[in-house]
Amino acid sequence: MEYKVLIIDFGSQYTQLIARRVRELNIYCEIYSFDNFPKNILEFSAVILSGSPFSVHSKSAPNIDITKIKGNLPILGICYGAQLLADSYGGKVGKSSSREYGRANLNIKEQDNILFDGVGNNTQVWMSHSDTIKQLPKNSLLLASSNDVENVAYRYEENIYCLQFHPEVYHSTEGK
Repeated sequence: MEYKVLIIDFGSQYTQLIARRVRELNIYCEIYSFDNFPKNILEFSAVILSGSPFSVHSKSAPNIDITKIKGNLPILGICYGAQLLADSYGGKVGKSSSREYGRANLNIKEQDNILFDGVGNNTQVWMSHSDTIKQLPKNSLLLASSNDVENVAYRYEENIYCLQFHPEVYHSTEGK
């Protein structure tokens, strides 16, 4: 089976790195802006929501309607994408006590999950955000934390996975 991944770009400085990581896994992907993504969305195998320099609470924050995607395709939200999904489904996103930028170590809470299969506990990841997920939406499962951030990774319902960190940068040692 040939996979085709859609990356929805919210203006992240790392979107091209997300595509590069996906392509390094020999998976075809396409990048579309949040305000101009394809009509044939169900022809994709999965969707990745990128990071963004915006806060989900900003008046000019990029947003999308994911009703055609949710339940039909697996979704991976990275940083802003994870915050957007948390905010959209009843979680709480707010300002961090300090801008979280740099290396962190992942404390995997759920060892038996597909997202961290083969990833070692305490692996190094890269944080780059000023907002944080303060409360997960109902029907979420906390997958990982760090010393400074409680909700680093979570699963929402069946096929939505969210990461507060950036697996696409080389500072995340097991990001691939």
